[in-house]
Amino acid sequence: MERPKYKRVVLKLSGEALAGQQGYGIDSVMISEIAAQVKDVHSLGVEVAIVVGGGNIWRGIAGSAKGIDRATADYMGMLATVMNSLALQDALEKIGVPTRVQTSITMQQVAEPYIRRRAIRHLEKGRVVIFAAGTGNPYFSTDTTAALRAAEIEAEVILMAKNKVDGVYSADPFKDVNAEKFESLTYLEMLNKNLGVMDSTASSLCMDNNIPLLVFSITERGNIKRAVMGDKIGTIVKGSVENAASRKKERRRTHGKSDCRLEKRTDIAACRARLSIFARPRASRILRHDDAGEPAGYDQHARCAHDHYSAVGQVGDERDRKGAIKIRAWAYAY
Repeated sequence: MERPKYKRVVLKLSGEALAGQQGYGIDSVMISEIAAQVKDVHSLGVEVAIVVGGGNIWRGIAGSAKGIDRATADYMGMLATVMNSLALQDALEKIGVPTRVQTSITMQQVAEPYIRRRAIRHLEKGRVVIFAAGTGNPYFSTDTTAALRAAEIEAEVILMAKNKVDGVYSADPFKDVNAEKFESLTYLEMLNKNLGVMDSTASSLCMDNNIPLLVFSITERGNIKRAVMGDKIGTIVKGSVENAASRKKERRRTHGKSDCRLEKRTDIAACRARLSIFARPRASRILRHDDAGEPAGYDQHARCAHDHYSAVGQVGDERDRKGAIKIRAWAYAY
């Protein structure tokens, strides 16, 4: 049996997904269909956490536009997510999936308060956890909640289930027939192109914590399972910050710390060993060059490493009989 690609996921459901074709309220047929898909994933041993929006009942921004105080409108939206979460919990438990609802706003008679360690323990015990009431603070969307909870419980991916589209497009596919669907994006590209997949706060949070985002359609049966299994559906959004962060860390760790910088050695092997002790680079390269030009073997990869990410230290030299330096040896750690 093929194993799932992800062990722990956060499933982000929009409120509109629960409304189905009716556009408002909770569609019992649609919510049962979603529950069945979650059960399919749960049966694979995948730990599933769910964040539900409230747009099928109330939107804080829309309420604010009508004259209601923004904070009050957002709190009303949080209550809408609780209603959706309870409906989804009921649908899941009717088909035998143990489920817990945790709310960011305390309401003990309705659900558990959100406690990170308790949520992780529920997941480890094979229970589905639904995070309701957003972050508990106004001005933050449920997209931000999904990114925040994914970071807190150390989820491997955010599965963003859409009701109308099957991925990320360059424009609204319902308005622009020339809209292009992306198979993959980076978070910076998504922000720069203003694609509107999720708000900038959520995007930045995912990017900073290197959490992949998979956008796909919820309307096709089995798509959640396909996403978890690693099938190519929808659009995958990843940040390039993983390499950048590791390079920054490498640069901080190696910059100015190599004793080889001032060593005058001609034993390149010994210099490489010393560099690995002090700098601990992922890879290193010893190149020789004179003062006039670029070093021999200075290829594009070394240039990239030198120009952007590497710690560079002089690790040796060769001198003529008069003591003048003929060739310097440099170490490039990248």
